[in-house]
Amino acid sequence: MKDQARYRWFAIGDLNGFFGLMFDNMTVLSFLAGILVFGFGFPADIVYQRMFPGTALGVLFGDMVYTWMAFRLAKKTGNPHVTAMPLGLDTPSTIGIALVVLGPAFVSLKAQGMPEREAAMMTWYIGMATMVMIGIVKTALSFAGRWVQKVVPQAGLLGSLAGIGLALIGFIPLVDIFGMPLVGLVSLGLILYNLVARVRLPGHAPGVLVAIALGTALYYTLGPLGWVGGTFQPLPPAEFHGGFPIPTLDFIKGFVPALTYLPIAIPFALLTVVGGINVTESARVAGDDFNTRDILLTEAVATLIAGVCGGVAQSTPYIGQPAYKGMGARAGYTLLTGLFIGLGGVLGYIGYIVELIPRAVLAPILIFVALDIMVQAFLACPARHAPAVAFAYFPTVARLLAIKLSNPQIVPAAQFSALLQAPGKELPEVLVTVALGNGFILTAMLWGGFLAELIDRRFKAASLYLAVLSVMTFFGAIHSASPEGVMYLPWKLADAMQRSLAYQFSSAYAVLAVVVLALGFTRAAKEPPDTDFGHPDRE
Repeated sequence: MKDQARYRWFAIGDLNGFFGLMFDNMTVLSFLAGILVFGFGFPADIVYQRMFPGTALGVLFGDMVYTWMAFRLAKKTGNPHVTAMPLGLDTPSTIGIALVVLGPAFVSLKAQGMPEREAAMMTWYIGMATMVMIGIVKTALSFAGRWVQKVVPQAGLLGSLAGIGLALIGFIPLVDIFGMPLVGLVSLGLILYNLVARVRLPGHAPGVLVAIALGTALYYTLGPLGWVGGTFQPLPPAEFHGGFPIPTLDFIKGFVPALTYLPIAIPFALLTVVGGINVTESARVAGDDFNTRDILLTEAVATLIAGVCGGVAQSTPYIGQPAYKGMGARAGYTLLTGLFIGLGGVLGYIGYIVELIPRAVLAPILIFVALDIMVQAFLACPARHAPAVAFAYFPTVARLLAIKLSNPQIVPAAQFSALLQAPGKELPEVLVTVALGNGFILTAMLWGGFLAELIDRRFKAASLYLAVLSVMTFFGAIHSASPEGVMYLPWKLADAMQRSLAYQFSSAYAVLAVVVLALGFTRAAKEPPDTDFGHPDRE
């Protein structure tokens, strides 16, 4: 066995890896801050001084442990070219929690008459409690991750994630890019050129760094001329608003209201666990056989540490370890990223960088992530399950529409309430859209799983999915008829239209479950599954 000192833990490829992983995390933090501060009017100082430090601490812890794991694996195997597993903030859940937990909670608390500052602090407590709950679930699932992966078809797991990629990670940043087209589109083009088309830039320059540097330079050059679109913001003052992530039990204050958002939190936890299994397998194929349970436990503990210390975003092992390995990175890039993000949260320079770099410049990184997630969902699943993957997109699209419709800047609150009650032959269209979007991640997983089982002619399993959908709908865990997305006992709903929707949605799933189960006994149901999906000669 070779000596550990022979491990080449730092190489020139670690610099490229650092810029890619670091800016990926910065992009997520930028959108977290942007959604809360500009989208919901959240106090910026609470985001930068209370949420960021704990969130960044989780990244620091996780990347340090993953760096150590790389050293341990190199010593065990004698391989001097081990590449550490990358860890960072989970993009889908960070954006999702900002849009469907933190933002709505803040608006709801203010609507109840709570002063803005108090509402912001309570929202922070709810975010912390949500992270703690996610961390607990991930810790438990780290010992049963492979069982979960076997029970739920990949079409449900990856399809729900791909829907988030399409509607939340992809579309929202795309609007930011074309809001400043001269800046955003140039940055997007460079990202597509280097990361998607995989064409090297001159001098092997890091594509992410070049795209951000050029986009930022264009912004501050063309902005004063009025050529960037919107209102130009000059260089922010060099003020660092940091904070020390001290462990606190304040999350207990937000625990009860956070239970409302449990149907959202659990699927996010499940997706990172399954994603962690997949990326660990990907690293194994690339030559670095990390222990799956250790990888999952590390991300779970990192999330718990973040939540207890004020963080509101979970960490996860990133897709793309083979890509970092291909660019020559070892363990230096995770060490540098952990230190840069962790210290930045404490010292406050992360908040300054977030204010310095326009979102239109950072947004293309999320477009790349969204494309990668959507493509992976189709490539990783059997071709015959492609319709199930696509079917899982719809609940997230509904959630995006509901977010836009419930935004008072787009639809006035009084008009939105009236649309929820609009009479007609069917249930009110806006109410149906809101209900389809409530619990969207869990809905997408179950829809994708149901259709995948149906395609495979496993009718009992398909009907079981429908039965689960019926029960969850009855109590509002998914398809909540309440605009706030809360769970309930349907007969206690004060609004007659909401009661009707809850009963009709739930009974529809139940009836369909019986129909599918009965069809499973027909002669045609005994025929083998169609494996010819997508064949050009198919009739």
